[in-house]
Amino acid sequence: MISAALPDLDALDMEALKALVMAQHSELLDQRKSNAQEIERLKLIIEKYRRMIFGRKSEKLTAQLEQLEFRLKELETTQAADEAVQAAKEATQPSSTQTAAKPLPEDLPREVITHLPEHNFCPDCGGALRQFGEDVSEQLERIPATYKVIRHVRPKFACAGCERVVEAPAPARPIEHGLPGPSLLAHVLVSKYGSYLPLYRQSEIFAREGVGFDRSTLAGWVGAASELLARLVDEIRKHVMAASKIHADDTPVPVLAPGDGKTRTGRLWTYVRDDRPAGYTTPAAVWFAYSEDRKGEHPRRHLKDFKGALQADAYAGLHHIYGDGTIYEVSCWAHARRKFHDIHVVHASPTTTEAMDRIGALYGIEEEIRGKPVDLRRSVRQARAKPLLDDLRRSMEKTLGSLSAKKRYCGSHPICAFPLARSDALR
Repeated sequence: MISAALPDLDALDMEALKALVMAQHSELLDQRKSNAQEIERLKLIIEKYRRMIFGRKSEKLTAQLEQLEFRLKELETTQAADEAVQAAKEATQPSSTQTAAKPLPEDLPREVITHLPEHNFCPDCGGALRQFGEDVSEQLERIPATYKVIRHVRPKFACAGCERVVEAPAPARPIEHGLPGPSLLAHVLVSKYGSYLPLYRQSEIFAREGVGFDRSTLAGWVGAASELLARLVDEIRKHVMAASKIHADDTPVPVLAPGDGKTRTGRLWTYVRDDRPAGYTTPAAVWFAYSEDRKGEHPRRHLKDFKGALQADAYAGLHHIYGDGTIYEVSCWAHARRKFHDIHVVHASPTTTEAMDRIGALYGIEEEIRGKPVDLRRSVRQARAKPLLDDLRRSMEKTLGSLSAKKRYCGSHPICAFPLARSDALR
């Protein structure tokens, strides 16, 4: 900080004045340099926070977005009506430049309706008509969802000799003593989790179609189906955890808090087994696990039976599982590259450009050997990827060694984005 109090300039000789000016100038330059570093650091933090809160900002724009979508629908409807009128006018003059419609799937059922002329004789001379061809066009129609009631009738028979009652066993149902059949239950689940259709909206749709199920009833079906599928989920978990290498990640999910109508943030943990890029034919699978928070105890519980390589980000909650060597860390290059990319977008520099180019070259090598045999991939990585990794690490260490302690501490230099502490896990 430049001193605010100045000495008595009249009492200083020429040499003292020169020394004072030079000292003040040096302090000014140091302060400007420090300010520039702080500005760059704050820009990076602000840009990162903007990316993090983008989802929340988008919620505030929902009303405006709905108005724009409503206006867009109006314009599209008007345009479609105008095109229909124009098409009717030009029906007798087909355009050669009109784009052909995509053919409808051949497996769809066809209903053929033949339209014959009003009279079976020529309207001009009254002569007999003979067919020499036909014009065929197709129109896609939708059959509304239909429901049927399956009545399970089990006749009772009595033995004429001992009067024992004989009856067929009741057929199995997805939900014990439940109303929905397998197809209806699957429809509710796919609509909720595949089409993101809340249960209250499904209830409204069912009501319009003449079958009334309130939301609580549908929620009961979903809960019972979850219990029914628990064994399948556990088998998927066993299959994933039996791999020697899995990828783990987590993502925040909004959860509706009962009673107050507000949402809180839960976590969805994802564990992926996919050895297809390594040339294996073992089926790929994903196991999802939910938790109410992001505490490290959750992945520790999820991975208690796993042994092998865990590819994950630098989440601190995972550090404790690498201690005994049963699970070893394999860091993710996508996460390492993302840090350089975020800095490069805001403030491109030779350091970020070099890092992006080198990481891009590694990606190119992996693309070439994806799906190849293990020995071939290992030899290519040793011959081509290892030198690139070694050069990148040496370059980053050299640049880091030239930085002042202040720059290292504040993280204002792009090199601070490179996880040197995890460079071995990235190899």
